[in-house]
Amino acid sequence: MNRYAASLITVFCSLCLQTVTAVFAEDAASDKPAEKTIIIHAGTLLSVPATAAKSAQTITVSSGRIVLVREGYLSAAQLGINDDAAAVVDLKDKFVLPGLIDAHVHLMVENAEQFRQPLLSGEEQLITGIVNARVTLEAGFTTAADLDAGPNSWPVIVLRDAIEKGRVPGPRLLVAGSSVSPTGGHGDFTNRKDQVLEHFNSGGICDGVAECRRAVRRQFRQGADLIKLHATGGGNERTGGKHHAPSFMQDELEAIVTTAHSLELKATAHAHSTAGINAALKAGVDSIQHGSFLDDESIQLFRETGAWLVPTLAVQDMIADRIDKVPVKLRPRFKLYQDEHPANAARAYKAGVKFALGSDAGVIPHGKNAGELEWMVKIGIREAEAIRIATVDTAEHLGMSDQIGRLEPGMLADIIAVSGDPLQDITELQSVRFVMKGGVIYKNE
Repeated sequence: MNRYAASLITVFCSLCLQTVTAVFAEDAASDKPAEKTIIIHAGTLLSVPATAAKSAQTITVSSGRIVLVREGYLSAAQLGINDDAAAVVDLKDKFVLPGLIDAHVHLMVENAEQFRQPLLSGEEQLITGIVNARVTLEAGFTTAADLDAGPNSWPVIVLRDAIEKGRVPGPRLLVAGSSVSPTGGHGDFTNRKDQVLEHFNSGGICDGVAECRRAVRRQFRQGADLIKLHATGGGNERTGGKHHAPSFMQDELEAIVTTAHSLELKATAHAHSTAGINAALKAGVDSIQHGSFLDDESIQLFRETGAWLVPTLAVQDMIADRIDKVPVKLRPRFKLYQDEHPANAARAYKAGVKFALGSDAGVIPHGKNAGELEWMVKIGIREAEAIRIATVDTAEHLGMSDQIGRLEPGMLADIIAVSGDPLQDITELQSVRFVMKGGVIYKNE
């Protein structure tokens, strides 16, 4: 066979293969069922928290987004939709509202002790994260921010991307990767030999302006959505008390924040001590996590800068459970947290400081995130305002208010339902019966 004939045969076979492939592709496409419009009949609907709830409402969902919200229980025919192209979800006996948002979780750890035990492999962390992500979603939290995955930031980034692709169930995630922390700070492992700690070195550990800029850029390079920095130690650490100095120097804090902002990333600061809170606010952070011992200057700085407070009040439950088990020398500090943290948060809210919801799940049990709303009510925030914080306000805090937090046409179809009225009893949100995220139903009891 000459070269010309061989070429003709090659071209012919290629054309045949393309034709067969096209036919099979066309058949596969024709066999694939068309996506159905989901029609939800809501007994009571709080479409925009902090506005009035409405009775007997219909929501239609298509391609993961809300198409319309109308009064009455409307059928497919009334909506101009073919019956075969619609699926009806009956929530006539439920209270329906937007999916809740948690701006402070740690999905890669099971409990507070694991933060101080750098022994889990990346694979173990990922499996832990997969389990906790599902628990969080089924608790009604359809979006969350993971604010510290430990020294190894890659597993939580893998988890975020797997959830986004629909490979595993979980809340829509924003991740900070590894926190930016000084040597010996809250994000660094202590009380071990340097030779041991070298094996658990985090890319977020930094000292000095140049190193801190690099630490931020490392997290950006790995794909972090925001930057978490440790302005103080943790509550049970040597530098975590009310009167301790900031963990970073002011020039380091400013370097972290300005570098994050130059990369279009928000910067949020873990801060307990008064001086640490105020130093972080002066450095320009977008939000403070905990804010346990804020003072009048802190409130003024919050209002001047527009920074958010994520008070993580549910940690009080952990403190109450552990106060008799911690070393005796730490008990007065834990008592001070009990006495001052909730009162300071209430004072800040009354003064007009912007609140976002963060449960610190991982320190408290995963799936108990809605306990944070109960604590907000305990400190004097009305139920309607607490729900607004957990949806509209936290969406704004995360820069996602054009996508989540409200049930209006064009928004992502993140919808939950409970049996009772959370405007009367906020604990109803601790027993979520229905969960839809992005138009996909994950729970329907």
